[in-house]
Amino acid sequence: MDAMTSATRMPALYLGHGAPPLLDDPVWSGELRELAASIARPKAILIVSAHWESAPLSLSASGPGTELVYDFGGFDPRYYRMRYDTPDASALAGRVIAMMPDGETVHQHASRGLDHGAWVPLTIMYPEADIPVLQMSLPTQDPYQLLTLGSRLRELRDEGVLVVGSGFLTHGLPFLKEFRIEAAAPGWSKDFDHWASEALTRGDVNELAAYQTSAPGMPYAHPTVEHYTPLFVTLGAATNPEAPGSQIIDGFWMGLSKRSLLVA
Repeated sequence: MDAMTSATRMPALYLGHGAPPLLDDPVWSGELRELAASIARPKAILIVSAHWESAPLSLSASGPGTELVYDFGGFDPRYYRMRYDTPDASALAGRVIAMMPDGETVHQHASRGLDHGAWVPLTIMYPEADIPVLQMSLPTQDPYQLLTLGSRLRELRDEGVLVVGSGFLTHGLPFLKEFRIEAAAPGWSKDFDHWASEALTRGDVNELAAYQTSAPGMPYAHPTVEHYTPLFVTLGAATNPEAPGSQIIDGFWMGLSKRSLLVA
């Protein structure tokens, strides 16, 4: 990993990743481009997506030109022809494996590509696809185990690696009545978003971890929780998980909260 030493320390991000139509939304796309322009250019990107739940901990294919996973349906055919051919990420894969405790299995997939939780936002942020990208699975939904996982990845930030948790702060798709980008946010989405924003502002990690019983809007905001829990990988990778981060993007998209977080 010599190429990743002496690098600018990167932040860690929790991003709402949207769906493929995000690529055509000038507002949110513009926010993501501005975010990428506001931080140092990463030497590599490690991203944990809501759309890959797998234990033991697993890593995507790390060779150049990793394939994409078109894990969605009902969209314009052009989205299924998109490419995002990134450079070799095998050095990052080796580094991540070395950071895990002795005896902890890390499975390397020879053919598993980047799912839309990774390639949709990254296509907007780094459209040249000239940064190595490695995807890591979400091995558990336990907030405290994910905080620990994030803490193990923390030193990657000093090596120029951008650590990203990719989800959606609210994701109650079964309870949406409209599927327009500008649709009004349901009450459960607004309530959960406000609760999370307040807890993030306080740096209250324990409150965020108790979302199942503490957060208003449950279980409608998250009938399944995989879009929320990548937040804890991001918080774990922070220098101080209880220090308030910067809530860099807010508002709603199809009624779902796109609130995103940057931590130092």
